Amino acid sequence: MPEITAELVKALREATNVSMMDCKRALVEAAGDMEKATRLLRERGMAVAAKKASRTANQGLVASATAPDGQTAALLEVNCETDFVARNASFIAFVKDLSQRALQSDGPLGERVVTEVTAKVAEIGENIVVRRNVRYTLQGAGALCTYIHLGGKVGVLLEVGCTQPGTPQNPAFQEVARDLTLHVAAANPRFLKPEEVPAAELQAEREIYAKQVQGKPAQIVDKIVDGKLKKFYEDVCLIHQGFVKEPKQSIQALLDEKGKAVGDTLTIRRFARYQLGA
Repeated sequence: MPEITAELVKALREATNVSMMDCKRALVEAAGDMEKATRLLRERGMAVAAKKASRTANQGLVASATAPDGQTAALLEVNCETDFVARNASFIAFVKDLSQRALQSDGPLGERVVTEVTAKVAEIGENIVVRRNVRYTLQGAGALCTYIHLGGKVGVLLEVGCTQPGTPQNPAFQEVARDLTLHVAAANPRFLKPEEVPAAELQAEREIYAKQVQGKPAQIVDKIVDGKLKKFYEDVCLIHQGFVKEPKQSIQALLDEKGKAVGDTLTIRRFARYQLGA
């Protein structure tokens, strides 16, 4: 059996928020397999959710840019080695310039700016990596919205759709679009709607919930599992999450309400959220 080190136990503890002793027992039972140990803890109702223990500790900035005509917007993350450099005026200006470059790139921007990055590394004296970027082009009537939170620690790019070309000029539409980006930054949804949850992940959740209520009649188990899945969707799917400014109101209900106010149908077509180092 692999050695169950203190570091391994600590990593599982940080990923699940379960006691060190229970983490060690799960690791022993799982023969040192972190994923299996996490699953065992969840099946026993100990771990709230499976989380990756390994997170990059990179510093840097998340930035965004929007084209003057509002038809294109981009989000990117650029990493450096220290927070000191992340706050350096030269680095900040460099990231801002790269965000403009991201407006013209659908593929990995880092592959297109190797020369510029190399020159900046020589100037600053730290490694710099253009880690990821995404570009949206507006798909019909609506608006592209961006939001940068905590001075570049979190960034959001979101497309809100409507059916009438004049709706995006309505102040009520602009307010709800801004609120949606704030919500995504705060609530960190993983999917837009339940249909986007991978089948394998959904099946794994069902099995975990079923094991948590083993021994109960089948019809009760099904009812409990369905209830837990509903809560799961409320946690991970944007349209089912409670609005951060009014938690009892779902995002879908918010869209319906604001749609009536502006005389249109509002939808969220897609979104991206970058958190520095995540």
